[in-house]
Amino acid sequence: MLTSKQRAHLRGIANSYDTILTVGKGEIDAAVIKQADDALTAREMIKGRVLENSSYTSRDAAEILAENVGADVVQVIGSRFILYRPNPKLPKEKRLSLK
Repeated sequence: MLTSKQRAHLRGIANSYDTILTVGKGEIDAAVIKQADDALTAREMIKGRVLENSSYTSRDAAEILAENVGADVVQVIGSRFILYRPNPKLPKEKRLSLK
């Protein structure tokens, strides 16, 4: 569980991130969950978006993905969301620092 200060710090870092995960009109299936899991393992934080033709809201998609991959929802704005999961196996210089 993130504190509000940690969440604010991560939001600032995520401003420069590109969107790498897209939830379309299909279901959030094992392939989307695996993609999110792999990306979080490699980067610790990802930015995703939900297309307009999706049956999910961005809040719903973020919470479903976070629950399935063991991540925290950092922020949901409009159609975009940010997920964070620390990876202690990453080298120290590549880890995101939480204040």
